[in-house]
Amino acid sequence: MASDGSAEAGDPLPAEGLLRRADGVVSCWWPGADPGYQHYHDHEWGRPVGEDRRLFEKLCLEGFQAGLSWLTILRKRENFRRAFAGFDPAQVAAFGPADVERLLGDAGIVRHRGKIEAAIGNAGRALELIDEAGSIAAFLWQFEPGPADRPALCDHAAVRALTATPASTAMSRALRARGWRFVGPTTMYALMQAMGMVNDHVEGCAVRGEVERDRAAFVRPARPTPAGGAEPSASR
Repeated sequence: MASDGSAEAGDPLPAEGLLRRADGVVSCWWPGADPGYQHYHDHEWGRPVGEDRRLFEKLCLEGFQAGLSWLTILRKRENFRRAFAGFDPAQVAAFGPADVERLLGDAGIVRHRGKIEAAIGNAGRALELIDEAGSIAAFLWQFEPGPADRPALCDHAAVRALTATPASTAMSRALRARGWRFVGPTTMYALMQAMGMVNDHVEGCAVRGEVERDRAAFVRPARPTPAGGAEPSASR
């Protein structure tokens, strides 16, 4: 394989869980041949995120994805951004009954009353979380699992088995205790993958190494230190 991840003549077929694309790049299997999905895989999924608005967007969209494919949500993402004020928590928290009806009439998003009302309610909880932890990012990143809690080999079987983990369960419980909705352990593990808290690109994927370098360079946000010393991590 070439240094850029593309295939060279004589390269063996990719291992299970890998896909050799039309451009010769070997990647994780799940984007298939969809160009938009491939771009998301290459440039977003697994890259660490520390900006609150982007994290609130991911929290909301993972909730909307429940029971649907992520590709469905990805194709509607720009519509969601327009409908939900760019996922500014303060603006979304101010939405009222008229906004709920407006959103239920918007064919460009997922028109599910429970998920819409949960997103609006979660915006208020996000503002409370910022008051509590300093930022959404600081609260979420405390649940990053340590190396001992990660698979020794991130192959196809390992990734397929990772639907919920002790860390995602702890994150889910902490958010639910604060009034968040549509934040179950499986949904929170998908968030952890999407926001780069874990690197679940399969071994052999062309971007796995790039993502790991991004994660190594990323400065984890810290919660404000309370009087008497720092709080222990929630996941270690």
